[in-house]
Amino acid sequence: MSPAVEDHSEDHAAERSTTGHDTSRSVADPAALSSVADPSVAGPAASPSVAGPAASPAVEDHARARVVTDAPLSNPVPVAMRYDPADASGAVRFAFPGGNEWAFPRDLLESGLRAPASRGDVSVWPCGRAQTVLEFHSPEGVAVVQFDSSPLVRFLRHTYATDARATPAAAPVGRRA
Repeated sequence: MSPAVEDHSEDHAAERSTTGHDTSRSVADPAALSSVADPSVAGPAASPSVAGPAASPAVEDHARARVVTDAPLSNPVPVAMRYDPADASGAVRFAFPGGNEWAFPRDLLESGLRAPASRGDVSVWPCGRAQTVLEFHSPEGVAVVQFDSSPLVRFLRHTYATDARATPAAAPVGRRA
């Protein structure tokens, strides 16, 4: 597991998040959320698999975020954060209301928790000690979305834990007598 995921002391639980956290402030075009990230970033955003008894060990966590606009108040929106270790691209997928989904590399999210990071049409950067901003660019405009960092860190922990469970442990090497 990466130091960025381990060093966030504000994340108290290792259990899966089923409810999100409200963020504080929330400047861009919310309509831009209707576009999917550039395929060169992480491939097309397809329907995710959701973990079930017989399904792959996919991760789906939930958070609440604020679409940053010039309006004085904004309501938090629910966001489903998904990761499927069977997906060769290693992408995380953020699904917004209305069927809008963005896919981008998991390492971009992790890097953006510590310092500004960008790849293709997606940028991520920390905003103070407890917030993280994701910026999505499309031909229709730009969407800026602000999250509490702790649900993002928790989600990353779940993705790495899922990868660890999916990787068989090395067989112990026997000693010669």
